[in-house]
Amino acid sequence: MIITDPAAIEARSMEIIASELKTEIPAENRAVVMRVIHATADFDYAENLAFSEGAVAKALDALRAGCRIVTDTQMAKAGINKTAAAKLGCAVDCFMSDPDVAEEAKARGCTRAQVSMEKAARLGGSVIFVIGNAPTALLTLRSLIDGGKVSPELVIGVPVGFVNILEAKDAILSSSVPHIVAKGRKGGSNVAAAVVNALMYQITR
Repeated sequence: MIITDPAAIEARSMEIIASELKTEIPAENRAVVMRVIHATADFDYAENLAFSEGAVAKALDALRAGCRIVTDTQMAKAGINKTAAAKLGCAVDCFMSDPDVAEEAKARGCTRAQVSMEKAARLGGSVIFVIGNAPTALLTLRSLIDGGKVSPELVIGVPVGFVNILEAKDAILSSSVPHIVAKGRKGGSNVAAAVVNALMYQITR
């Protein structure tokens, strides 16, 4: 039988994932892992998503308080459920396309991801950083954290690729900041958005 109702499709998808998932996932992390597998059909995420202790609980507290969410790509921003974010009073921003970011990156000979993270750090307040594409965003965040210029509520570090990826993820994995990181080369903006949505849905649904 073909299922056409969106809610029923999602529910059935989650049933299939739960039935096929062989890895024991801590209860507090399970919704995130399930949502990422749902977004990718890739069960490897049951093994390679790394959670710092208490990361989910800390993120939920920040979201309930209406924290800002900053992404490294417009694609990740587009994938975050705006209705859920609005219910929580959370603004979702991406500065990668801002003219001042592009101009400064060109002048300094660095990536727009680097400059956009620096711009986000100057905002102050409570921020969850969502990185699905740019390893230089993670490397910059680690530098900003070490320099006391930003203290993220959570860093979602799931960039995909081959260059600087492992080093960038290790920079966050080895930090004391709350984090959810996809180890290895896998990731992407869709994964980043899925993690955020999984967190928000635990509050809004």
